[in-house]
Amino acid sequence: MTYCVGILLDAGFVLLSDTRTNAGVDNISCYRKMYTFEEPGERVIAIMTAGSLSVTQTTLARIEEGVANPEERSIMTAATMLEVAEIVGETLSEVSRRVAERMGERAQSARASLIVAGQRRGGEPRLFLVYPEGNFIEATPDTPYLQIGEHKYGKPILDRVVTPETSLVDAQKAVLLSMDSTLRSNLSVGMPLDMCVIESGTQRIAEKRRIDAEDETFQAMSSAWSAALRDAFRDIEI
Repeated sequence: MTYCVGILLDAGFVLLSDTRTNAGVDNISCYRKMYTFEEPGERVIAIMTAGSLSVTQTTLARIEEGVANPEERSIMTAATMLEVAEIVGETLSEVSRRVAERMGERAQSARASLIVAGQRRGGEPRLFLVYPEGNFIEATPDTPYLQIGEHKYGKPILDRVVTPETSLVDAQKAVLLSMDSTLRSNLSVGMPLDMCVIESGTQRIAEKRRIDAEDETFQAMSSAWSAALRDAFRDIEI
């Protein structure tokens, strides 16, 4: 299992993913689930993955092959972000179908979903959730964030605090606390974390960093959030 969340703001994007992959309680591995593609000033795209590792890795490998071949239609030559989402969806659908055919009765486990975020020069920043079948939905001002994987534990804080007007700094705090709630409630989601921040209109990554279990800032934020919740709980009258 995994947890990935992306927020689309007036100011840009904030994206966060964990790195844990399990095939049972005694088979836990760490794999990157966030991939970025950047041509500074022209376009920037980030993709996060959840689901079957074989499906997601093959899908990203094919996307990367397309990017490496300038003569092919790819996410880095697409005319719009809508076309980028279509390319990703088509690739995911084809890979999922082929893997499912080989797996037979176990085909249900050959499923994956992706979050695609990005902006090209002259276009608006857009955020999509791509389903295993290749279709997708888009973030809107009413729902400015998208999640994949084990999302239920981290959803309440996003619903309460995130709006399109939220600053990039506050959005980073929101996704980290959303992840902290998920880490505490589900052992299939785990450190380290990958975070990416993209400012609107720049077509470049403003910040990209890995957060491990010993990260002092994350630990302090987690402790402060726990203390704030306990204090608020005690102060509420019934």
